Amino acid sequence: MTTAVRLTADKDTGVAVVTLDRPERLNAVDLTMRDELRQIWRELRFDDSVRAVVLTGAGDRAFCTGLDRSAVVPQPDSPYMADDPLLRVGPKANDLWKPVVAAVQGMACGGAFYLLGESDFVVADTTAAFFDPHTTYGMVSAYESVLMAQRMPYGEVARMMLMGTAERIGARRAYDLGLVSELTEPGGALAAATACAGVIAGYPAEGVQGTVRALWATRESSVAPGFAQAAHLVALGNLPEERQAELFAGRRRSFRTR
Repeated sequence: MTTAVRLTADKDTGVAVVTLDRPERLNAVDLTMRDELRQIWRELRFDDSVRAVVLTGAGDRAFCTGLDRSAVVPQPDSPYMADDPLLRVGPKANDLWKPVVAAVQGMACGGAFYLLGESDFVVADTTAAFFDPHTTYGMVSAYESVLMAQRMPYGEVARMMLMGTAERIGARRAYDLGLVSELTEPGGALAAATACAGVIAGYPAEGVQGTVRALWATRESSVAPGFAQAAHLVALGNLPEERQAELFAGRRRSFRTR
């Protein structure tokens, strides 16, 4: 059976590696991947042999490029019950309070910020690049903006979200801004993130998990009101899907990297 997410666990070190495994689609999230991620996060809550987690993407081109544009997302026929397919795709949204370290190489954009926003810290190699295409294609960047506003200075988040596909934040700039905590040579992010996770997994789990929960609690107070507005802003501000598709089809390929 083909899966969109791979899970491997080292019982000796206590570290599990969760790999987004759709490299041919730049690890874009379809509904299968979303469901598998949610199942994995929930399962890891009950596996006491896993004490720390590394989240990464397969291939060298992208960590994740957000929601797969070919995904068909069923919606209730009501403006009051819009379903965001990625809202509960991350570890914290699934009540997992074990530390999650993200290992990024290549592109991380759009819906990838749901996952990076719920990781405890990010390790990246020098090929990493971060951007948000929403505004370019006539969409509101709501949930992504709220999460990234907890990780970067406000002006930098605003610039990234508003500039769309015209700019990317390079790995060095992301490190300088604090989005990335460690920078490695190309191909080295996974090993570096796994080494960090191994150290953390060697500490008593109760203290580690309590610290993760305390850290997230400081962010929840800011995230909650932003998320409360997000669905309404998306409903008001998104162009019709047909127009979004037109803009996507006519997208320009040029961009600058800061």
